[in-house]
Amino acid sequence: MNYMKEFSKGLIKENPTFSLLLGMCPTLAVTTAAVNGLGMGLATAAVLVCSNLMISAMRNIVPSKIRIPIYVVVIATFVTVVDMVMQAFMPGLHQALGLFIPLIVVNCIVLQRAEAFASQNGLLAAAADGLGMGLGFTGALTLLGGIREIVGAGTIFGKALFGAGFQPMLIMILAPGGLITLGLLIALLNHLRARRIA
Repeated sequence: MNYMKEFSKGLIKENPTFSLLLGMCPTLAVTTAAVNGLGMGLATAAVLVCSNLMISAMRNIVPSKIRIPIYVVVIATFVTVVDMVMQAFMPGLHQALGLFIPLIVVNCIVLQRAEAFASQNGLLAAAADGLGMGLGFTGALTLLGGIREIVGAGTIFGKALFGAGFQPMLIMILAPGGLITLGLLIALLNHLRARRIA
């Protein structure tokens, strides 16, 4: 199996946010700033890699009738660990992300990768898939949060980019700004793909 291919597919070709359109709730809710997108993405990536590894290791002993509840318990365990680590070492980011950290348990990216990939492949392939999908999700959330923060607040990672005369578009850090930015990024990616194929 080509592990590099399994890793790289999640970055762009099968990006969870821009191609598969999975995990839209945290994508739109927490990307008001680049640091929030980066934090949420890395938390999800950690859960993805760890849960993929565990589910792949257990794939031959889990009865098919109860596999989904078992996957949820495994994912919830790693989400709890990530939540406690963030609360201990990054309390500001933990408070900013709030409820969306525990909701990683039911994030369809994590459940979909557990069901569609980790439960049917070996450890290395599952780790490569989880890391690729996690980093693709992190990149998408950071890009989305960065654009919204620059246009909506005139900052990036909290650092001011423009002078006192800058007039931010406050709609960009509100819910409609998330939908507008996501839609434009998906349209741009689809346009670039169509030109490459044509």
